[in-house]
Amino acid sequence: MIPADLSRAVVRAVRRAVEDGELGGPVPGRVVVERTRPGGVGDYASPVAFQVAKGAGAAPAHVARVLAGRLAAEPGIENVEVTGAGFLNFTLASRSAAALVRDVHARGPRYGYAPDGELRARVVGDAIARIRRSQAADADIATGGDSDTPPAVAPVAPVARRDGDVVAGYGTDAAAWAMLGVPARETPSFTAGLLVQDESSELFRVRYAHARARALHRNAEHLGFRGEPGDVEAPALLAALAEYPLVLEAAAHHRAPERLVRHLVTVADALLDFQHDVLPRGDEKPSAAHRARLALAEAAGTVLAGGLALLGLDAPDFL
Repeated sequence: MIPADLSRAVVRAVRRAVEDGELGGPVPGRVVVERTRPGGVGDYASPVAFQVAKGAGAAPAHVARVLAGRLAAEPGIENVEVTGAGFLNFTLASRSAAALVRDVHARGPRYGYAPDGELRARVVGDAIARIRRSQAADADIATGGDSDTPPAVAPVAPVARRDGDVVAGYGTDAAAWAMLGVPARETPSFTAGLLVQDESSELFRVRYAHARARALHRNAEHLGFRGEPGDVEAPALLAALAEYPLVLEAAAHHRAPERLVRHLVTVADALLDFQHDVLPRGDEKPSAAHRARLALAEAAGTVLAGGLALLGLDAPDFL
């Protein structure tokens, strides 16, 4: 189970509890699941019981106990614990590196997307997008269909019309990165650092990490081997890839693209630290370990390219 699956599992548990009469009130369309804060219990936590309790006419602690009982048997969840006045805390069953990398490769650029089967979410989301466009909002956002290519986003176009000097001075992509990287209530910082083409620039690091993943793929082809998911020791990179679907869900739910920006930097930094161990050195022959490391690096490149596309930025193969 990945974190985004956990969120959907909680929604299903609420729905079943309501259908069986254990709880009352409406079933939330989305449930917030976040990393447990320092000093907390388990891997993830959710305040869903407080949200449901309002409509159920019950104490949050009671709601949490009902949901914990249902979720304890959910595949992929190792333990559910209720803390405080009704917080649900989850410990997920360990997931192999090979399974995670295989999932990223299978889904490609759409890794982390909500399942197409969630029709209501898609219908409501499409309606909101159309309504916002009718009010001259989000007019430059092109909705994506069911193709394997992420939806094309042009977040800078409206800004370019109002603040042409910013785009002219820093370029479309750098200006977009600065604007998307801070919460809506904060003022973006446009500095000379946006123009720097080295690893002191976050945008450069993200793009460079993607380019390095592509270079590793090309170099491996020259050496006669391909990536193959397997066991690999790279805790920081594996954790960042596993977290990506939850980051996308939170960014969409909170209308907070800065969450995606920050996470892409995390993925890029982890990949750049990891890249040196991917290819054979000297007279080494490609082994199963090299194939597993390459598959992980390629998966990280896929995530970086998909995330940049969602932000309306390109991911060049060469830098």
